[in-house]
Amino acid sequence: MKIISAKYIFCNGKYEKDKAIVFNDKILEIGDIDYITKKYPDTNITKYEDNSIIYPGFINMHTHLEFSANRATLKFGNFIDWLYSVFENRDSLVQNLTNDTINSAINEMARSGVTTFGAISSFGADMQECKETPLRVIYFNEVIGSSPAMVDTLFNDFKMRLEESKELQDDRFYPAIAIHSPYAVHPFLLREVLNIARKDKLLVTAHFLESPSEREWLENHSGEFKTLFEKFFNTSTPVNTIDEFLNSFKGIKTLFTHCTQAKDKEFDFINENNSTIIHCPRSNRLLNCGRLDINKVKNLTLGSDGLSSNFSLSILDELKAALFMHTDIDLNNLALKLINSVTINATNALNIKVGDIKEGFNADFAIFTLPNDLKDSSDTSLALHTIINCNQADNIYIAGQELSLD
Repeated sequence: MKIISAKYIFCNGKYEKDKAIVFNDKILEIGDIDYITKKYPDTNITKYEDNSIIYPGFINMHTHLEFSANRATLKFGNFIDWLYSVFENRDSLVQNLTNDTINSAINEMARSGVTTFGAISSFGADMQECKETPLRVIYFNEVIGSSPAMVDTLFNDFKMRLEESKELQDDRFYPAIAIHSPYAVHPFLLREVLNIARKDKLLVTAHFLESPSEREWLENHSGEFKTLFEKFFNTSTPVNTIDEFLNSFKGIKTLFTHCTQAKDKEFDFINENNSTIIHCPRSNRLLNCGRLDINKVKNLTLGSDGLSSNFSLSILDELKAALFMHTDIDLNNLALKLINSVTINATNALNIKVGDIKEGFNADFAIFTLPNDLKDSSDTSLALHTIINCNQADNIYIAGQELSLD
């Protein structure tokens, strides 16, 4: 059994002062420092320095580790140009992927306070590293492919990868399902994969309405996507409509990623379906996809996306970007909203006890230290200064064990 304390602890969406946490691999008790000291007189308390905050371990909901070899190979600035560059360079990027490259990307997340992340895997090339990392991983086996002639092959490949990931399941590795997007998944694959999700009660995620070109293609069968699909896939008609795709997820608690081009009716469906939106602000900016209207999102979470469309996997960098992107929201209130997006909102989206500090939850923590001259200790100010003044976690714990951040 261990005890840690700090000037502030973030739990249930607010900051508590002068509390201590009693834990082993799970959180056993939270209370005032004096009370905990008297109740557990024979247990040493690790007290973090003044102006320190103990957060639940941050959660990065969406990343693509299989493209971690990219630095300047892929073209930024326009989604379609980027997609062409992915087609042209995908094989070489995958060939250049190494265990060290994947582990370096995971370590970068850990240094930013992340203890749980969602890995979107198209090939299974990152499965072993995701299994071996001490971080918790929701491993989203992705299905992709719109060609009718390939659906059986693609479905069998997906099932093989999913079964392999199920064999690795434990309390830190959770197999799950990813549907690539409405433009890139044949209706047969969509239906059959979601049937598996329902039967096995697996978490589901999907890219959705990421770019203006995607919406134009799905609605009007025109634009840059039409040129791309005619060139590479010999088709001039999308395989799904927006409504057909979205309605396929009815009754499935889904994580929809991006949604920068969603309209009110799509937001309404997602919110009423008890689903979540994963916001990836830096990726959206680098690919010129537009800005998610977070005011319309009931359950907002945050993801760094992959190094295929970003320059780091630090969730702190992502929080900073989101803070400066949404200029129509009060700064301090936005900061608290964003901290919630990587903690308790993620708790609402997942089926595991992470993202909050409460009895019975996993003892996953991230400790940060704010500037010594901080005067305002309101919830919104503490959230703001965490985002703008912290560039790395001081310590992280997973299942009660402190991890090295070297």
